[in-house]
This record gives sequence, structure tokens and C-alpha cells, in this order.
Amino acid sequence: MPEHPPADGLTAAVPRQLPAPGPDPGAARVAMVAGLEEEGALRPGPVRDALLDIPREVLMPQGYARRTEVDELPVQWQLLDWSVPADRAEYLEVLHCGESVLIQHDGEPILGREAGVRRTGGTMTSMSSGMFMTAVVMEQLGLRPGLRVADMGTGTAVTCAIASHICGDRNVVSIDRDPHVTEAACHHLAALGVHPTLVTGNGESGWIERAPFDRIFASYSLARVPAPWLEQLAPGGTALLHLTTGSPSWPGLATITKQVNGQATGTFRPVRYGHRAGHGLEWIFLKKSFRDRIQAGEGAAVSHSRQTPPPDTAAGFWLALNFLNPGLVRNGGAEHLVIGAPACGSWISARPDNAGGWEVTADGPRDIWQEIQHTATLWKAAGHPGAYQLRFEGDGQQRLTAGAGRRELAWALPSVPSAVDAAAVLDKGVDA
Repeated sequence: MPEHPPADGLTAAVPRQLPAPGPDPGAARVAMVAGLEEEGALRPGPVRDALLDIPREVLMPQGYARRTEVDELPVQWQLLDWSVPADRAEYLEVLHCGESVLIQHDGEPILGREAGVRRTGGTMTSMSSGMFMTAVVMEQLGLRPGLRVADMGTGTAVTCAIASHICGDRNVVSIDRDPHVTEAACHHLAALGVHPTLVTGNGESGWIERAPFDRIFASYSLARVPAPWLEQLAPGGTALLHLTTGSPSWPGLATITKQVNGQATGTFRPVRYGHRAGHGLEWIFLKKSFRDRIQAGEGAAVSHSRQTPPPDTAAGFWLALNFLNPGLVRNGGAEHLVIGAPACGSWISARPDNAGGWEVTADGPRDIWQEIQHTATLWKAAGHPGAYQLRFEGDGQQRLTAGAGRRELAWALPSVPSAVDAAAVLDKGVDA
């Protein structure tokens, strides 16, 4: 309305109310990138530019939003659709909040789904990774125009799009074992005018038709470095992947480089986030019923120890614990140290007491507290390593090592993908 009545005394016309501006994906991308820069995941350069340029709503026009509370079962999801105006505000947040974007339920076809459909139970079988982790990995690859790139695990095609944006789509090969994922990625990338080589197949086999590659990276974690990747990596090239025992609690990133003479060497270091375990590798976690049992503590033994576990900042220790004692998961939401072994039901809950020691409550057949102390002894003897050398030996064995001689802390990576067999190999591979 006008600030003052019209001079002729007539009633002023009410101006037409314009519709509120719709969600702005460009502004959301800018905010997402600014947040990643503030967290230290991004710096000025080609990866940052790619994330600003690539419209996520085109790569992921549909995605699931959870409609049940954490730990509420059965889990329910609803499919949001960018083309539906009523979905846009919520879906804009889903796409740019930095968390994983879930795009496929139980291996379903991705193209042609009805907006708003609800899913109950089951699992999400394809998703984009959290953006902090994605940005860190893409930055570390050192992508530049003309590099030949193999992207293992196409998923939502976010990393494939970034690599294509920087290196040129003709230089990029992306592999996924699910034909529905490959089909959808091809469709969505084409909508961006991007046409990399998309392959439906086993990423661990690589893609010999386009080898050698200057960069190889994976959007899922593995128990060991696939031998074909070492063979298909070009001299001077780099491969990145997360190695895992199946536990999400202590992720580690392997960086492999290939020398001009063809020799591959690598390092393995703890990182803040890691990819989920890939196909065929069990992903273990603490169910709510297990966490509730630990909280109740019924029938558990309570003891006091003068020994102190290494602090959370000693990430190299916790990485070693994860591999030397497979099957452990930490409850990251607990106020003190809580670790469980889902396979056998063992657990510990430990906190500082009032006498300079630790009060340890434990139950189950595994002595997790003793495993922590034994690993700490080996880790300290090796010089408190924060990272490990990844060695590729002539017999195909892959070993992680730190220290030297009698003080060396070393173990072999499994030669088989299953979590059970991996645990057996790791136990035999410890070299104190």
C-alpha cells in the first residue's frame, strides 16, 4: 500500500502480490562450496570451479528423503523430484547439505520412477558420497586437462562429472556394476552435454581397453588394492581408494603412485571420512539393540586399569587397531569410549576414574581392552606412526608397515574380499 492516502481521496488499488522466488540452485551451490572451503576440504582451483559449475539437480533429479527417525524401524523413505515444485525447497537442501544423496532403493531402475513414491525397509544401493569426502579426494587427485581417468563406482556420476569437467570427458571412463546406475548416469550426464565412457562391469577389474590411466579412484572402499589397477596405472600416475575391514569407525585412505620403472608404492593414512564398503565386503555397525545392551551393562564385569588408551587424536593408533583386531566398531555418539564387536557380542565401555586410571566395563568372549593395550604397545614401539607405508610384494602380497627391525609394526592385507577371511589373514599377518 502507498505510505500516504492518494490526494484525490480515492481508495488506492492493492498492488498484485508477486510469487515468492523459488529455490535458487546456483546460490545453494555457492553456499555449499563456501562451506567446504571453510572446512578445509576445498581450495581455489579446478575442483572448486567444477562444483560451482555442475548443477546437482541435473545429475540427481530425484533422491530419497528419510521419513522415519534415527533407529526407527522399519525405515521409510520418500522419493523427492526436482521437477515437482512442491518438492524443490526440501530437495534443494538434500542436494546441497553436504550429506549423502540416496538415489536407488534395493537395486531398482532409476529412470522413469513416479515422484513421491515411498519405500519401506530394504537398503539404499546407490548414493552420492558426502561432499567433504568427495572434495578432499578430488583435490588430492591433482586433476588437470588431458589426464586419463578411471572412476570406479559411477553412482550418481558426481565424481565422473567433476573429472570430465576438468580433464575432458573423452579422457574419462566410469564403471559401475549396476546397469540401472550406468543407464541413469549416461542420461543425466548427457543432459549436461557431457559424454564420458560409461561401463557396466566390475570396477575391481578396471578397463583394459582404455588403459593406462593417469588417475584411478574409487567411490567405495575395498579390503585391498585390486591388482588390475596396479597394472593399468600409468607410470607417474596416482590411484586413491579407501581401505577397510568393514568397520566404519576408523577410515583410511591409500595413495598409490607408480614410478617410471613400473614399481608401485603407496602410503596409508587415517582420514576423517571413508567410503562405504564395496560389493562383497560386509559393512558392520552397532545396532540400537546392541547399544542399548551396552548402556544397560547388565551382567558385565567392571574393573579398574592404570593403563590409558591413546587419545582420539592418535589416529594412526586407531587405524592399526582396526586392522590388527578386525570386527570392532566404536559408538561415536557416546560420551566416553564405547567399542563393540557385533559378530560375537563383546563390548567395552571405558572412562577415566577418580584415581588417575580407567574404569572398564566389559562383556563377551573378546577382551577388547587387552586388544587396545597390546596394539598400543606395538604402535608406541614403532614410533607412534600417524601413517603407514603400503608395500606391494612380488608374490602379490600387500603389506602395511611402520617402524623398522624388531620395532616394525606390520600386517598383511587380505587376499580375499570377505570380512571373515580378511580377519583370519590379518591375524596371521601381524608382525611384532
